[in-house]
Amino acid sequence: MPNALTPDERARIGNAIEAAEAHTAGEIYVVVARQADDHYLVPVLWAALLALFIPWPLHFFTELSTTTILIIQGVSFLLCASVLAHPSLRAATVPASIACEAARKAAHAQFFAHGVHLTEERTGLLIYVALAERCVEVVADDVIDAKVDQSEWKALTQQIVAAAKEDRLAEGLIQVIEAAGRLLSRHFPRKADDRNEIPNRVVEI
Repeated sequence: MPNALTPDERARIGNAIEAAEAHTAGEIYVVVARQADDHYLVPVLWAALLALFIPWPLHFFTELSTTTILIIQGVSFLLCASVLAHPSLRAATVPASIACEAARKAAHAQFFAHGVHLTEERTGLLIYVALAERCVEVVADDVIDAKVDQSEWKALTQQIVAAAKEDRLAEGLIQVIEAAGRLLSRHFPRKADDRNEIPNRVVEI
């Protein structure tokens, strides 16, 4: 599966991070994931629901024996689970609430895995994009959370989602990075002795 971003787009995003951090003590890190989770249990969930439903109309509206109905129920479960297990179908059948919860958990895992929480002044910010789930999460360290309302980050995440739907993921990320830099600069202006603690790059996983 090809990367979502071209080398030129990755370079532009890196430059946008560097420019955004030129005016703030905040540290911005970007992760773009093909998917937040494999969602292997989702096909099983839908197959189980189908298998629970199928016996009732067969029982009330047909002359089929109980044994035959049970066989149909079992076969329906296996067929449904097998078909929906295909990656493209599986991604399309993940409920939005499950998809976004998976993205939220994955974003926090990436926040700690890449050491975004280890900045000296606790001003790390992670922008996480889960492509398959079409979800974006912003994870900010404690010091940022104390000063910036979550609603401001939510508005930025919606910009990325809208841009990704129009196949403008890189542009959307750059715009949000610039906006995040302006927001952080108001609360955490750059200091004379400020140093770059996190690489200015986007990671694709």
